[in-house]
Amino acid sequence: MLTLASKLKRDDGVRGPRTSNPASDSTRRVSVRDKLLVKDEGYYQAGKFQFEIEVPDAYNMVPPKVKCLTRIWHPNITETGEICLSLLREHSIDGTGWAPTRTLKDVVWGLNSLFTDLLNFDDPLNIEAAEHHLRDKEDFRNKVEDYMKRYAR
Repeated sequence: MLTLASKLKRDDGVRGPRTSNPASDSTRRVSVRDKLLVKDEGYYQAGKFQFEIEVPDAYNMVPPKVKCLTRIWHPNITETGEICLSLLREHSIDGTGWAPTRTLKDVVWGLNSLFTDLLNFDDPLNIEAAEHHLRDKEDFRNKVEDYMKRYAR
C-alpha cells in the first residue's frame, strides 16, 4: 500500500536525524516526501499521490503539517493540496484531533483512509468537488479519472 511504510518502521515517529538551519533552532524540522499508493478500490484506485509531511520541533505535542503535492479532485483535499483530516487538527471538536500519543504511522493511515472509508462528501473542504459528486456521480468519477491520468500515475 505505501512506499513510506518502511521508513516509518525504521523510525516510528521522528527519532532519526533532523535537518537544521543554523540561523534558528525554531526552523529546524524534518520533511518527508513520498507517495501513497491507493489500493484497487473506489474512485482513486491505482492512483499514486505524493504528500509532504513536515514535522515541526514541537512534534509530537503539535501535529505535523501535511500537504498533497499531487493535484487531485477530492472532497477533502483542495486542488492546492490542503487536507481536511481531523487527526491533523490540533484542536478538534469531535475529540479525534491530534494527541501526543499519535505517530506518523497514524498520519499515513489517516491519509490512506481519505481514499476509502473516510471519503466525506457531507463535510468537505473542497465544496465544489463534493457538490459535483452530489449533482452527477458519473461525471465526478470521470473528472477524478481525468485528474489521475494527468497527475497521479
